[in-house]
Amino acid sequence: MDLADYQRFTPTTAIYPADRALEYLALGLASEAGEVAGVVKKWLRDGTDDATLKAKLAGELGDVCWYLSQLCNQVGLDLDAVFAENMRKLQDRARRGVIGGSGDLR
Repeated sequence: MDLADYQRFTPTTAIYPADRALEYLALGLASEAGEVAGVVKKWLRDGTDDATLKAKLAGELGDVCWYLSQLCNQVGLDLDAVFAENMRKLQDRARRGVIGGSGDLR
């Protein structure tokens, strides 16, 4: 499977109000990212084993991927192109020695 396969798949499991899709998907993405943070928080607090942490993170990160894919579908972005552009941006920042800086335009 590749990103294009996944992006074609996600609409087959999408159930949400079409007239509020952008808001729904953006809020869902933020919510799932919060669940990722919650898994890590509980790992810090409770000291669960690494296998449990990985399993829980895999589930929540999968949900993040679903919302990301559907958000890209909603606005007409190619998920593969989004990943490729992000990689290009980060490689450029690393090459210029500004990967650790702050701000979007560096």
